[in-house]
This record gives sequence, structure tokens and C-alpha cells, in this order.
Amino acid sequence: MIINHILEKAIMTSKILFFILPLFIFASCDQNRGPQSKPNIVFFLVDDLGWADVGFNNPNTFYDTKNLNNLAEESTIFTNAYAAAPVCSPTRSSIMTGKYPARLANTDYFGAYQPGENKRNTPLLSASYLDHLPLGEETIAEYLRTRGYKTFFAGKWHLGQKNYWPEHQGFDVNKGGITRGGPYGGEKYFSPYGNPRLEDGPEGEHLPDRLATETIKFIKQNKDEHFFAYLSFYSVHTPLIGRHDLIKKYKEKAKNTDSTLTHFLPEGRRKARQIQDHAVYGAMVEAMDLAVGKVLKALDNLQLTDNTIIVFMSDNGGLSTSEGSPTSNLPLRAGKGWLYEGGIKEPMLIKWPIINNAPKNISTPVTSTDFYPTILEICGLPLNERQHVDGESLVGLFSGEEELERESIFWHYPHYGNQGGSPGAAIRKGNYKLIDFFGEKPDELYDVQNDIGEIDNLIERVPEVYNELKNELIEWQKAVGARFPTVNPNYDKTKQYYF
Repeated sequence: MIINHILEKAIMTSKILFFILPLFIFASCDQNRGPQSKPNIVFFLVDDLGWADVGFNNPNTFYDTKNLNNLAEESTIFTNAYAAAPVCSPTRSSIMTGKYPARLANTDYFGAYQPGENKRNTPLLSASYLDHLPLGEETIAEYLRTRGYKTFFAGKWHLGQKNYWPEHQGFDVNKGGITRGGPYGGEKYFSPYGNPRLEDGPEGEHLPDRLATETIKFIKQNKDEHFFAYLSFYSVHTPLIGRHDLIKKYKEKAKNTDSTLTHFLPEGRRKARQIQDHAVYGAMVEAMDLAVGKVLKALDNLQLTDNTIIVFMSDNGGLSTSEGSPTSNLPLRAGKGWLYEGGIKEPMLIKWPIINNAPKNISTPVTSTDFYPTILEICGLPLNERQHVDGESLVGLFSGEEELERESIFWHYPHYGNQGGSPGAAIRKGNYKLIDFFGEKPDELYDVQNDIGEIDNLIERVPEVYNELKNELIEWQKAVGARFPTVNPNYDKTKQYYF
């Protein structure tokens, strides 16, 4: 009797568990769909940082980037990552919208010459461009906010006048994002900042550290929510100003540079820096790295690291041919403002905690329009395909099981930059990259996989490749409604060629 009673109780208990356990598991899974299931995003964008300026790309770099190197040890590194343009505003527009700058006519940095203002003696007149990010575009911040994310912006915006600032483009908080493309007010990189969206700190406070502090404050306030924190450094853009202690460090370090090496070599009508030994620039790079480390440490302390996606990228290549020419992008050619690799190839990594515990390199060419769909898919959100029409999600690359459907990446920069580059457009397909200079000078074709320095122009040896890429570039330009430079009727060949 006792045994039978025990058996009946056991059977009854097992029946109850049979019905209750699935409900418990379902409830647990449902809870996992709550605030802690969707990952947070911290996006670091650096201004003018070169591909070779970081240790995870260049072990011999002159600059100390210890925090980024440590982050790279737990991240996926994209070794063929490209900005959508060789200057800042167009790339920033591409990140926000998932569209190529040519599609939006956001092709030059906002504040550059429009054609009627161009008094330069050049064969072509730069194309006209739209100098703001249209409010009709659904930015990634706007999309994430409609899905319950708290959104934060700190640092450089440079995507239009006041009515187009971050608070009008999907960001709940804006700390420092205004019209200007650099820290040109007040004491520039030190408080007082003279920035209407960033209160002055104590006298002498350093801007990169302050932006990190503001980012951490936002994260702490929203640690129990989903959040998207976009820290867009003004660093390492000119003016070249650094912390005195770090400048002293790099001046000492520069003494060990081989003095017999050639510092500059011709690049077009300019000269390109060949050696990394600029003390002030070194101080600026390290200060940026320290600010990144400060944010990452705060995520650890708040126990948010395991549920936070980290993205790191630069908006264009390092400044090597103008405005102090503070860095060298070698082995890449040229730098900011040029369509050579030094102007558009960027340091990029993504840390996705559920898959990253060791460094991994992905060589597939990717570009800044890809962030929008990638972040949405990582967060388990529906893609916004009508918006990010020029981006592809990179999620399939992380597993190594999928390649991108896209075969080609395009650039369209119909402007004379401040750094010496000519108007041009480019396409990369497979190993090949074609640069079309709109007739201002002959086109160039390179195998950038095997000729990373773009030394050997292959047009005459593989004309079939040249023709294929040129035709594809032309068709793409038609499809996106690209604007073109025009012949300058006032160009005087007898006078100095100037831009």
C-alpha cells in the first residue's frame, strides 16, 4: 500500500512537472527577450585616424594604442574595411543612413566650396553637393529608438546646420555634436570648449576624456535599458594639439627614429609623409586610445561587457599630405582626401561577445554603409531594407559560412580636396581597383590585394578588366544619380595649377 501510494505520488509529480517545466522554460526564454537579451551597442568613430596608426593593423606603429590592441584580441578585425569617402561628412552620412554618399549628394565635407564659390585655378569645377543629412532619411539612431533603444551621441557630428544636429536625427542626448567639423571654439581640445552642445568643464579638461566621461554617464543612467552610444571623437583631426605630458613622451620616442630615413616623397603636386614620428599627433592618438579604454573599463565595472557590441572605425584615412601632414599611412599610398588606399582604407573591428573570445581576421572588402544592417541583424531586429539600400549585413561573415552577395564597392568624390587629391570615382571588385579621374588625368587600375601600395598601374596589361570595371562604375553612377564635376571655363594653363 505504502509503495503504491509512493508510486502514485511520483507519477502525479512527474505529470505536474511535465506540464510546468515547459511553462518555466518558456517564461525564462520570454524573460531573456527583455532588456538584457538585446545587446547594447557602443560605436567608436575616430576622425582622420589612419589604417596604419593602430597596433592591431601595424605592429610597428609609432603610436601606443594599448586599449585598442587589447580590444582587438577579443574582436573580429576587418582587414579590408573602407570608408565610403576620403573625407569625413560623406562617410558619417553613410553610417547614419546605410546609403552611398553619391545617392544623397553628400559627397564632400560639409562646408567645402560649392562650384560658384570655387576660385581655384583647376581644369575642373567640383560638383555641387548637399551640405546636410536629409531629415527624411531614417537614421540608424531613429530606427533603434523606435525599437526601444536609448540613443546617445558625443563628439563630432558635422552633418549640417542646427536643424540637422543629432537631436533632430534620432539621438536622445547630444553632447558636443554641432555644425563644425573640428574643435574650433574656445581652447579647442581643452576646456573652455566654446561648444553650444557641450558645457565647459574645469579649466584644462581634455576633450577626448570628457567625451568618454559623458558616454559613461549615459551608460550608467541607462544600464537597465537597451542603449546605443555613439562616441564620435573630434580626435585626431586638426588642430594638432595634445596633452603636454604625452607630447613629451613622444618627443623622447621620436629620438629613436632613424634620422637617415626619408620623411617625405612626392605625391602628385604634394608630398606624402613616409615616417611616423610626429609627437603631437602621437599624443592625440594615445589620448583617444585612453578614452576608449575608459569606456570599456566602465562597461566591465557595470557588468555590461557580455551584452554589449563594440564597433570601432575611422571616417577616412590619415592626414599625410596637408595641414601639417602628421602621419604616414605606409604601406598604403597617400592619405585623407585621396582615393588611393591611404585615403579610404580604415582600421575597423567589431566585438560581438557571443562569438568573440579570440582575434579573427576577415579579409572580405566591407564598407561603412554596412554598419546599419549589420547592427540590426546582430540585435535581432528586422532589417530596414528600404533605407540601408547600399549596405549588406556582415553577420554571415562572422561564422565563415557565408560570403557577401555584393561583388563591388564604389566611391564617388567629384571634388578637389584640401589635401591634394583630384576629383575621381573608384570601384573595387575582387582584387582590382579602378580610379577614374574624370579626364583630369588618366585612369589607374591596381591589384590592391597584391599591390597594396598602388604602384603598378595595370590598365595596358589587362584592358578587359579595365573595361569591365569602367562600365560597371558608369552604370552605378547612373543608378544613384551621381553628380559630376564640370569643365572650368576660366582655367588658365599658363598660371599656377592650384587646389
